[in-house]
Amino acid sequence: MKIKTLMDFLNKDSAESRIEQESQPSDAGVAPSREEKVVYIENARLESGRDQFERKELLASGTRWADQSMGEILIDLEKLDREDLTQIIEYQRENGLYFGEAAVDLKLVDQEDILQALSIQFGYTYDRSEKILRKEMVMAYSPFGEQAEEFRTVRAQLLNNWLSSEQNTLAIVSPEKGEGRSYVAANLALAFSQLGRPTLLIDADLRAPRQHDIFNFTRRIGLSMLLAGRISIEDLDALPDQISSFQHLSVLGCGAIPPNPVELLSKSTFSLILRELKKYFDVIIIDTPPAAYMADVISIASVAGSALLVARAGRSKMENTKNLISDLAQARVKAVGAVINQF
Repeated sequence: MKIKTLMDFLNKDSAESRIEQESQPSDAGVAPSREEKVVYIENARLESGRDQFERKELLASGTRWADQSMGEILIDLEKLDREDLTQIIEYQRENGLYFGEAAVDLKLVDQEDILQALSIQFGYTYDRSEKILRKEMVMAYSPFGEQAEEFRTVRAQLLNNWLSSEQNTLAIVSPEKGEGRSYVAANLALAFSQLGRPTLLIDADLRAPRQHDIFNFTRRIGLSMLLAGRISIEDLDALPDQISSFQHLSVLGCGAIPPNPVELLSKSTFSLILRELKKYFDVIIIDTPPAAYMADVISIASVAGSALLVARAGRSKMENTKNLISDLAQARVKAVGAVINQF
């Protein structure tokens, strides 16, 4: 994702007068304008001009995942040879099986290979390669397990009760360290990206960042450098990191750990950066430090506008949790819910 326009915000005191024009495809019946025009369609449902444009895009591109057969995908993944296809198809027809079932029965692939091929066909992130991700990334490493289902439940509640066109930035907060805050932030970001929504995960823990470790990237340029204004055009052009293994997911790491986190996060630059990034992403998830660094947390959550509380069963202290909720309320941050982590 190229975000050079951030420089406009970093080099100006105010960006209120800046208006971004959206391009209008020549073959679109309705321009993707931010000004909504209501029209009637066949099912008597009200639909905006932007809705119509997005629906047209979906119809034009939504079937691309089914372009390849499972056999072709497994060949691309180097799980099968072309000679195997004839054998599998014959066995499939003789026994009335799906292609994947036949391939597993013949012991040419295993169930994990079939799940990976299906994920490609249905546009779903699934990758068990330990070189790419840590096992704590359950939404990618074990997307059909119990923990992944719990994240889908949280995602569903956020879709119903939080996410909207006016509200799409969520700070993940917790009263103490070691409660799984970064784990929740990473998997929740991946869960939203698996819906096909452009999603950005920001590591705003400028004390002890973890997202670069979870996603296995080494870039030392990140949020801290943006906030300090110490970044070149070339480096800016490469931010945030597009995680190649995961469709629709980008990560803006912490970068170098600064000596003055509170001062950096308290600058107006932070809100300007977020305002610009919202133009590129449907969902923005922000990892934060523990509430022991309350000034950091409030600075981040106040700009985000919403916060999801993470507590750990048997570890988080009730008094600290109540204090965090109270401080968020005083800062006029909407607490959208809580996740109880148990590990």
